[in-house]
Amino acid sequence: MYFMRHRMAQIWRLSAASRTQARMFNKRTTYQRFGDKQAVWQTRRFWYTTGTGTVCGAVYYQSHLEDSPTGRRRFINVTPSEESQLGASAYLQTLNTYKAQLIPRTSPISQYVHKVALRIIRASNLPGSWEIHVINSREQNAFVLPGNKIFVFSGLLNVAQTEDALATVLAHEIAHVYARHSAEKLSAAKALQILYMLVSLFVDAGAADIGRSMATLLVELPNSRQCEQEADEIGLEFMARACYDPQEAVGLWQRMQENEQMVPQLLSTHPSTAKRIENIQNMVPNALLKREAANCPSRDHTQTFFKQLGL
Repeated sequence: MYFMRHRMAQIWRLSAASRTQARMFNKRTTYQRFGDKQAVWQTRRFWYTTGTGTVCGAVYYQSHLEDSPTGRRRFINVTPSEESQLGASAYLQTLNTYKAQLIPRTSPISQYVHKVALRIIRASNLPGSWEIHVINSREQNAFVLPGNKIFVFSGLLNVAQTEDALATVLAHEIAHVYARHSAEKLSAAKALQILYMLVSLFVDAGAADIGRSMATLLVELPNSRQCEQEADEIGLEFMARACYDPQEAVGLWQRMQENEQMVPQLLSTHPSTAKRIENIQNMVPNALLKREAANCPSRDHTQTFFKQLGL
C-alpha cells in the first residue's frame, strides 16, 4: 500500500513536471507551417526602425522649414546652386526644342518684351543676369526656369494687348524665381519619393501607387495653386514698383478667361481664372499703395504694342 502511494506520488510529480516543461516550451516556440513567414510590420525591429526614422525625419523637416516672401511656412532642402544646375539643364533642352521658333533678339517684338521684363527685374532687385527669349507661336503663355531664364510665346501679346498687361505676366513669372517656387516643389517631390519608396518596401507596391495618387491630389496640386497665388501677389507688387498699373491685371485675366478650357480647380496646378480674378481684385489696393510709394507718375493706360508699331 505504501509502495502504491509512493508510486502514485511519483507519477503525479512527473506529470506536473511534464506540464511545466510543456508550458515553458510553448512560451518559447510557436508552431509554424512550412512556408509561413511573419510580416515585416509585425516585427519589433520594424517598429524600432520606423520610430527612429520618424523622429529623425521630423527633426530634418523642422530644420528645413522657412518662410516664403509672403510669410507662408514651407519645406526647402534644395540649395540655390542645385536649383541653378537643374535650371541650366532644362534651359538647354528648351532651347533645343524651340530653336527653329526663337525670334531674333533684334526684332521689335523681342525688344519690346525685353524692355518690359528688364523694368520688372530692376524693380524686383533680383541679382544676376537674365536670359529672355520670345518663341514664335500662337500659344498664349510664358514660363520661367530656375537660373533666371524667361520664355514668352508671341501669341501672349495678342491677349495681353497693353504693356501693363504684359508686365502682369512677366512680373508673375519673375515672382516665381524670387520666391524660389521651383526649389519648393523639388523639395516636396524628393520627400514624397522617399515616402513612396518606404511604403513600397515595407508595405506594398500597390499601396505606394495609391499613396502617390493621393499625394498628387492632396499635396502637390494644392501647393502648386498656392505658389501661383503667391506669385500673383508678389508680381503685382513688382509691377507696381516698376510703375506699371496693377489694375490692368484684372483686365488681362478677364480676357484670358474668354479663351480658357475649363478644368476643375481640384485637378489643376493653377487656381481657376474666376478665383484668380477675385484674388487679384483684393490684392490691387495694396499694390496701388506700393506704386504710390515708388513715386510713379500718374497712371495712364499704355498704348497697345501693335499701336506702338503703327499696325
